[in-house]
Amino acid sequence: MGPGSDWGDVGLELRREAHFGDRVVTCFADRPRTYHDMFMEAVRRYPDREALVCGSTRMTWRDVEYRSAALARGLLARGLGHGTRIALLLGNCVEFPLALLAAARIGAIVVPINIREQSPGVARAVRSSGASVIVHEAGLADLVPNDTDAPSLKWRVSREPVESSIAFADFVDEGDGPDIVEVNEEDTLLILYTSGTTGTPKGVEFPHLGVVHSAMHSAICAGLTCEDRSVIAIPLSFTGGVISAFSPLVRCAGTAILLPDFKAAAFLATAAEERMTHTLMVPTMYELCLRQPDSERLDLSQWRMGVFGAAPMPLATINRLAERWPTLRLANSYGATEAGGPAVFMRSEETVAHSDSVGRAFTCVSIAVMDESGRELPRGETGEIWIAGPTVASRFWNDPEGTSREYRGGWWRSGDMATMDPDGRIRLVDRKKDMINRGGLKISSTQVEDAIHEHPAVIECAVVGRPDEVLGERAHAFVRSNEPGFTAESLKEFLRPKLADYKLPDVIEVTREPLPRNVNGKILKRELRATLAYSQAKTM
Repeated sequence: MGPGSDWGDVGLELRREAHFGDRVVTCFADRPRTYHDMFMEAVRRYPDREALVCGSTRMTWRDVEYRSAALARGLLARGLGHGTRIALLLGNCVEFPLALLAAARIGAIVVPINIREQSPGVARAVRSSGASVIVHEAGLADLVPNDTDAPSLKWRVSREPVESSIAFADFVDEGDGPDIVEVNEEDTLLILYTSGTTGTPKGVEFPHLGVVHSAMHSAICAGLTCEDRSVIAIPLSFTGGVISAFSPLVRCAGTAILLPDFKAAAFLATAAEERMTHTLMVPTMYELCLRQPDSERLDLSQWRMGVFGAAPMPLATINRLAERWPTLRLANSYGATEAGGPAVFMRSEETVAHSDSVGRAFTCVSIAVMDESGRELPRGETGEIWIAGPTVASRFWNDPEGTSREYRGGWWRSGDMATMDPDGRIRLVDRKKDMINRGGLKISSTQVEDAIHEHPAVIECAVVGRPDEVLGERAHAFVRSNEPGFTAESLKEFLRPKLADYKLPDVIEVTREPLPRNVNGKILKRELRATLAYSQAKTM
């Protein structure tokens, strides 16, 4: 599907440009050259509008510019400039965007690390990226690697004073020294590590060019303006947090309201108090909001847009959200870290009618559905999604083999199986490895999961293939529910009219515990498969 074919009515001129050596991509002709330029447009247009809210801290765009410039001076004064990698072991706090904007100002590279990582994972990210600085939560000082585990690390900076680290307030420079370095739009701004669903996490490089385009795409499709106030409850260390949730607010000079973590009650209370208009969350978070007692008593009449991604939203949940909050419009999005964040977006007015679709490609993004030989398939046929465009990450950090394996001529091979309808809408079928082969009959785990989600007692679920000596694989469903009386048999009876007999899960395992998820909110099916393999090994 050609770029610009579905979102070309945005009124912005498009042109093809050569980037990263051999890539030719469609770009917005009129765009900020770098992330810093995009930020400074917001500062110049709306210096006194609220930019950041976190607890009792409130900052205008002028405040953010002043403080990020002071941090940039602090970095430069210590010889940390263009190309320096800055690791952030931070939750959702004002220091995160300040560090990001300071890095963008001087051409440094930000390496976000999820605060739920343990010591080995933190050390691996710091060591792999060659970070010279780490800014961390005071309570996570024990996770900061030592000189042996991370020899590149020269500076340890804590949000609050702790032993062995410099306090953030002491690291900034309030003087009048230089605070800006020349930056090229192809320079790397972020290194984000993949969630590792298929193995060891890979460092994905995001240039300014790509992040700026992603921010513009998301702002356009969600209709964001300077009047919008978005509660960011997903971690800023995720691709969805820093690129899909925060960066569009920089583009439109909206207000980012940071929540340190997601609790449905606190999220809804904050949304009402701060007059939230927009948010981006995974479907389970919306479901938990619906289950929050007395949520209908809160004034959420300003909530006009709810974007979701990382997993499909069950139609039953979409319908209940419409009943609970009539002003709320929902829009699906699809993408991946390697694709530079979101690549596909669903128009909110189409969400209900096309709930089985994730939408259509962004203006400057190309989507192709390819067969195993690398040939594009006709509309309606199932194949692998390939994605190209300026938002697609430039490469894997220090991994030319991985780059050549997953990228071809600027196209990223997603591993997701999908179809494309005549209007360009993408319908995900499954990940290649998540298709279950039951005696030669193919079962889409996504289709079975969608049917399970229609049961009102189900909070979340995952269906995986269980090895079987006779059939090769059988479908095994993990289902989370807290409803008394909910059983595997009652769910199976609920599913019988909805699925072909061979698609009914052979085993349904009901649990009250949350299913394992990676840092991007996706259910870790490999862990569930490992659980099955272990249980089978014990019985042999």
